[in-house]
Amino acid sequence: MSDETLSNLLTENRTFAPPADLAADANVKADAYAAAAADHEGFWAEQAGRLDWAEPFTQVLDDTAAPFYKWFVGGKLNVAHNCVDRHVAAGRGDQVAIHFVGEPGDTRSITYSDLKDEVSRAANAIEELGIVAGDRVAIYMPMIPEAVVAMLACARVGATHTVVFGGFSADALASRIEDCNAKLVITADGGYRRGAPSALKPAVDAALEKIDNATTAIVENVLVVRRTGQDVAWNTDVDVWWHEVVDESSTDHRAQAFDAEHPLFVMYSSGTTGKPKGILHTTAGYLVGTAYTHHAVFDLKPETDVYWCTADVGWITGHSYIVYGPLANGVTQVLYEGTPDTPHKGRWWEIIQDYKVTLFYTAPTAIRTFMKWGRSIPDEYDLSSLRLLGSVGEPINPEAYMWYREVIGGDRCPIVDTWWQTETGMMMISPLPGVTAGKPGSAMTALPGVGADVVSEDGVPVPNGSGGYLVLTKPWPSMLRTLLGDDERFVDTYWSKYKEQGWYFAGDGAKKDDDGAIWLLGRVDDVMNVSGHRLSTTEIESALVSHPRVAEAAVVGAADETTGQAVVAYVILREGASAGATGEELVQELRNHVAKEIGAIAKPRSIMLVPELPKTRSGKIMRRLLKDVAENRTVGDTTTLADAGVMALIAEGQKTSTED
Repeated sequence: MSDETLSNLLTENRTFAPPADLAADANVKADAYAAAAADHEGFWAEQAGRLDWAEPFTQVLDDTAAPFYKWFVGGKLNVAHNCVDRHVAAGRGDQVAIHFVGEPGDTRSITYSDLKDEVSRAANAIEELGIVAGDRVAIYMPMIPEAVVAMLACARVGATHTVVFGGFSADALASRIEDCNAKLVITADGGYRRGAPSALKPAVDAALEKIDNATTAIVENVLVVRRTGQDVAWNTDVDVWWHEVVDESSTDHRAQAFDAEHPLFVMYSSGTTGKPKGILHTTAGYLVGTAYTHHAVFDLKPETDVYWCTADVGWITGHSYIVYGPLANGVTQVLYEGTPDTPHKGRWWEIIQDYKVTLFYTAPTAIRTFMKWGRSIPDEYDLSSLRLLGSVGEPINPEAYMWYREVIGGDRCPIVDTWWQTETGMMMISPLPGVTAGKPGSAMTALPGVGADVVSEDGVPVPNGSGGYLVLTKPWPSMLRTLLGDDERFVDTYWSKYKEQGWYFAGDGAKKDDDGAIWLLGRVDDVMNVSGHRLSTTEIESALVSHPRVAEAAVVGAADETTGQAVVAYVILREGASAGATGEELVQELRNHVAKEIGAIAKPRSIMLVPELPKTRSGKIMRRLLKDVAENRTVGDTTTLADAGVMALIAEGQKTSTED
C-alpha cells in the first residue's frame, strides 16, 4: 500500500471509554504495556506462572535458530492437567465447566470433576486402542462435549491432534488424515444442524476408502460417538463405539508431563487448493499465550463469569478460546451445537438470557446477519447479564460495531475487537477492556508482550494516517513452530518478506489512524489497484454497510481494460428494505454513498443485490468465488461453502448497476 491508499480517507471519531467499575477492577491495567516493553522475556515468564509446571523451565526464549523459536526451554507440563485436574485439586470440582445446549433442546451441565473423569476415561480408552505419545489423531466431530473431551484426552497422553471441521468434505478430511498420518479418527454418527441430523460417519468412511485406494492404510481405528442414532455402516475390524470403550474405562489416569515444545496440535488452513498447510502448535507456549490473553482481553473473573464463544472447535478460535485458554483459566462456559436461527432466530439471545452469559465472543458476519433480521428479535430477551462483547474472524465494520454495542450490549458493554490468526495461536491486537477507549472498527494496538507495526514495502514503519503491511516484530509464546513436514515453506511464507528485520509478515494490509490505532484492511490479496490507487475491500464494504438499507456487503476487484481493476460489490439488504421496483435507483444510491464516504475513485463499477453471500461454515466470505462471477469465469471449487447453492442464486439473480 502507498500513501495514495484511499481507505485512509475513512475516519472514525467516536470513542468509548471503559466503564469506571470495570476499569477499577480490571485484570490488566495500563502499566502492563510498560512492563512488557521493559522486559519482554520477563513479562512472559511471569505469565507462565499462571500454569502448573511439572518441571520448571530454564530458559524463557531460545532464538538461536530463528525463526524456529523455542519457548520455556527445559520445562515440562501436561495441558489436560492444567485445563482440568488442577481446578479439581484446588477445590473447584463442583463448578460447572461446560453448559452444553444441543440444537434439539437437550442440555447437560458438566462440572470440572465430571470433565476430569470423562477425559481420564477417554485417555485410557485411546491408549487401549494403541495410541501413545507422539502419535497423531484426527478429530471430526459436531459441537458436542465429546469433541472437547477428545482433544483433552489426546493432550493428556501426548498424542498430537488435528481437528477437522465437521463441515468439510470427505476429500478434505482424507487429505488431512493422510498428511498427518493419523492412526486414530474420532468422530460421531452425526450432529444436528438446522433441525435435522447431519451425518458425519459416512464422510469418514469415504475418506478412509480414498486413502486406502491411494496408499497403504494408516488409520487403525475409528472411535464413534453415538449422537443422533442414525444408522451407520460398520467395519468391525476398525470401528469402535465411544460408549462401549470410553464409558467402560477407568476414571483413574495419570497425566504425564511433556516437554514444553512437544507438539500439541496441527491445524490445517482451509479454502486452499493443493497440499493442505499444516500449522504446528506446541505445548507450553501455546497454553501460556491463550490463557493469558483470555484472562486479559475478556477481563475474566472465573468465579462469577459465564463465557460463550460461538466458534466451532474445528477452527483455531475454538481451540484457543473454547478449549485451551478458557479451561486453563477455570471458566464456566456455554457450548452450543447448532445454528443461530434454529429453532428460531432468537436462539442465541435466549441462551444468553437462560444461562446469564456475561462474556460473549462471536464473528462480525454473525452480527451483520442479526442486523439484517432486525433488532426486534434480540429486544425480546433479557441481555442485561452481558458485561463484555468480543469480535473475531475479520475486521468489524463500524456500523456492525455500533449495532452490537447498542442492541446487544445495551450501550454499556465494551467491545474487544480482536485480531489474530491460526498461525499466531492467540490474540495479538485488541483493546484491553479496562484500559482502552475503543473505536468502532479498530482493533486498536498490540497487547502487552506483543510487537506489531504497520510498515512500507521496504520495511519502514509508516507514520500515523498512512497504510502499509502488518508485521509482528517480536516472537510470542503461542507462535506456530513450522508447517508440518515443510520447514522451507514455513520460512518462505511468513519470514522471507522482511527477513533482514526478522519480522513475521501476517499477509494483511493495515493502516494507522491519526492517533496511531491500527485498522485491519484484510488480506493483501484483497487490496485492489484502481487506476493506480490501492483500495481496501474492507473499508468499501464498511462504507456500504453504513447505509441504512444494507445488512452485509462483499467487495472484489474485477479486471477492467480502462482502470486495471474495478470495484464490484455484492450487497444483502436488511429485512424490510427490499429493493422492489426501485432496485436500479437503490444501486445508484449505494454507489453514490460509497463515493461520498470514501471518494469517487472508490465508487463501485457495479453492485449486485443478492440474497446471500458465499460463506464457509466458519462465516468467512469466499471472495474468490465472487470474483469468478464478476469476471464471467466458471465458478471455482465450492466444497467448503456452508451452502453451495448460493453461487447459483448469485449468478441467476444478480442485478447490476450501469456506469455513470
